[in-house]
Amino acid sequence: MVGSMTGYIDVAQIVLYMFWIFFAGLIYYLHRENKREGYPLEVEESPNLKVEGFPRVPDPKTYLLRDGSTRMAPDGANTGRVADLKARAFAPHPGAPLEPTGNPMLDGVGPGAYNMRPDTPDMTVDGRPKIVPMRLASNFHLESRDPNPIGMNVIGGDGVVAGQVSEVWVDRAETVIRYFEVKVAANGKSVLLPYNFTKIGDDGIKVRSIFAHHFADVPTTKQSDSVTLLEEERIMAYYGAGTLYASADRAEPWI
Repeated sequence: MVGSMTGYIDVAQIVLYMFWIFFAGLIYYLHRENKREGYPLEVEESPNLKVEGFPRVPDPKTYLLRDGSTRMAPDGANTGRVADLKARAFAPHPGAPLEPTGNPMLDGVGPGAYNMRPDTPDMTVDGRPKIVPMRLASNFHLESRDPNPIGMNVIGGDGVVAGQVSEVWVDRAETVIRYFEVKVAANGKSVLLPYNFTKIGDDGIKVRSIFAHHFADVPTTKQSDSVTLLEEERIMAYYGAGTLYASADRAEPWI
């Protein structure tokens, strides 16, 4: 037959087999590359026991970043983190759910977990801080036909007013609102409220994830006009933790 190499193998069949081999290799490669961060896994009951699974953790590779700096992965930064974990297991078996041992909103557990990203601001392609208050982004303005959030009350999940919006922070690259700057009524400090945790209404800006008194402990920024990647992680984690730990009844089962 035309195209046949033997009586039962043809070119199409060989191409199919080659594709299967390539695809299996691709899956192996991607699964291994996925282990450049967070591996090897650690067992709380046996901190010296490291779990890699199959395939093993890849060899360290140095990456050249856009700003000229370098970063190595894996870098072993996760080694010893079990000892610093502010949580205990509900049961003695591996994989048991964790319960925070301190302030659940700040312990970095469950929905409040965060990654140790660089403590520097995210930058635009032209080297400027990406997320800034509108007082620095002169080419941004709020749509006049939409409600102006500046001056609105911020209402926590308990229905109590936590403070007022004093400024809007925008993303210069994506041209969207990222945060509301809130002046907290309890202590007068300014904290950032992620836009995606809010719902703007006629009576104010509602935040379901945390209550009014929680705003006093929202992680702050080192600079008043910029936010670093690590600060963003901690701020988002704080509001995320509130979805489970803001009140005791939220941590209980529904059924």
